[in-house]
Amino acid sequence: MVLLVVANAPWQKVGNRPVSPATDRLAMVEAAVAGCAGLQVSDIEIRRGGLSFTADTLATVGKDEPDSELFLILGNDAAAGFATWDRHQEVAQLTTLVVVDRPGTPTPIDDGFSWTRIDIPALEISSTELRHRVADGRSIDYLTPAAVVTCITERALYR
Repeated sequence: MVLLVVANAPWQKVGNRPVSPATDRLAMVEAAVAGCAGLQVSDIEIRRGGLSFTADTLATVGKDEPDSELFLILGNDAAAGFATWDRHQEVAQLTTLVVVDRPGTPTPIDDGFSWTRIDIPALEISSTELRHRVADGRSIDYLTPAAVVTCITERALYR
């Protein structure tokens, strides 16, 4: 099972740029994966409150699921900044890092960490671009699941 954890307050973003409310981000993730076998949305960090730190979440999940092998799935951009994460050494000890990126792109994770790479097809769209498209009144149809488009519209997000 893949657990999709929605941050309450992402410590690297808070104060640096606007961050959508956690409840809105949770609703979008729930809409995106509704009915997808093997994917489960978690509000563990929202329930804990305060700033969200991956090390805290992994420790809790490891305690709740002691027989589970934990993997942390990161995009290449997040992997590039992994060494700046709060308690990143602890995160690396608790999990196997899985870096998802386009073929041929170097993976910026120190070889001292246990990690696996998964190549995916190149998609030239980012969450930032999606937010800009919505703010400009342009369509994001076919760029994100229809249920997410509905959620964004109903909640008047990114306008």
